[in-house]
Amino acid sequence: MMNLVQQYPIFGPEIQCPHCRQTIPALTLTDTYLCPRHGAFEANPDTSELVHLQSGRHWRRWNSEWYRQHTHPDGIRFEIHEALDRLYTQGYRATRVIIARRYQELISTYLERSTPWRGQAESSAKPRLYGLPVEFSPDPTDEPCWDVINFDLEKEPGAPVRYPYFRLFE
Repeated sequence: MMNLVQQYPIFGPEIQCPHCRQTIPALTLTDTYLCPRHGAFEANPDTSELVHLQSGRHWRRWNSEWYRQHTHPDGIRFEIHEALDRLYTQGYRATRVIIARRYQELISTYLERSTPWRGQAESSAKPRLYGLPVEFSPDPTDEPCWDVINFDLEKEPGAPVRYPYFRLFE
């Protein structure tokens, strides 16, 4: 008798599409999920990633939310910009951006750096993105969520706001 769990990809018999959040089924005896709107997604059991076969985009899941894994600085910058716009339309103002450390090298050339005034220490000049101070996350071994999520926006007042990629298009 065959174990039913082994018939489905690693994320189970169905997931939410990372693009449209519609519940999509797994194709039995494969590592594939099929969205009628966005096509096939392949689950990689070795990396725990979901790959959109048509575009090659990768997602990872944290707390039942899909987060796109960026390979180009424009992708992460666009995601942050959209989240800032959404936060502003909700009546909040961001005070700081915390970006996952894995993107530090990818995005560092795009950060604004101000030249300190005479007499100020160079270390006091924090990098900025869209006018906000930028910090990089703790190591993922200390906080595992940073191996998956892309950034946090700290808003005024309140706790950080984490944004999965697919919510950009609500």
